[in-house]
Amino acid sequence: MNLLRTMPRPRARRALQALLAFALLIGLGAPAWSQGHPQQGLARTELTAGMHRIVAEVAADHSTRAIGLMHRTSLAPNHGMLFVFQDKSPQCFWMRNTLIPLSIAFIEDDGRIVNIEDMAAQTETSHCARAPVRFALEMEQGWFAKRGVRAGDRLGGREFVPAR
Repeated sequence: MNLLRTMPRPRARRALQALLAFALLIGLGAPAWSQGHPQQGLARTELTAGMHRIVAEVAADHSTRAIGLMHRTSLAPNHGMLFVFQDKSPQCFWMRNTLIPLSIAFIEDDGRIVNIEDMAAQTETSHCARAPVRFALEMEQGWFAKRGVRAGDRLGGREFVPAR
């Protein structure tokens, strides 16, 4: 049944306006990233970069990857987020609604880092992998450089398949 056809026009318009105002008021249909709340409760995994231990939240589906580390005001030491994609492709990231500067490592299936980029907070500049990848790891800006981790190094973790 089409409500708009069964109500007189002015009444239908007012009802539709009231419904839209109510939806906006309670945030119906608004994606989580636009609501200003960091996501919580993601699975975690442990990674290694040489002798350094990393605790990474895992963003493995479209909605968790879309939100990423948005709206966070800090990261615990040696904590970050591992983005896992279904297929290898030249992944790109930006920092809209991300409040803290980050460094991102784009990672091959075997854990080898393709490239590392520093990203400024609250910008829409694209930062892309130099080759198709399935993984990206975001850490506090400068984390990789401070530990001497660079492109070509390998990260360890159960997500990465050893090279054959």
